[in-house]
Amino acid sequence: MLRGHRTLLLNWFRAKGQLSSGVIEGFNSNSESATKAKLTSRKSFGFRTFKAAETALYHTLGHLPEPTFTHKFC
Repeated sequence: MLRGHRTLLLNWFRAKGQLSSGVIEGFNSNSESATKAKLTSRKSFGFRTFKAAETALYHTLGHLPEPTFTHKFC
């Protein structure tokens, strides 16, 4: 597995650790947070305002508790 990524790993050492891996992970579109953001934005077409969609993204990506006024369906 590592041999397949050898050139990418060696690039990190050539940069002498000046780049954080967080920057690289931010570009990874297959990451869990990117998937959550895509799913939430697809579900947000039913929201009436941008503020509601923005709040949903904050709660999804920040693992914040949902407000008590949200509807719960049985």
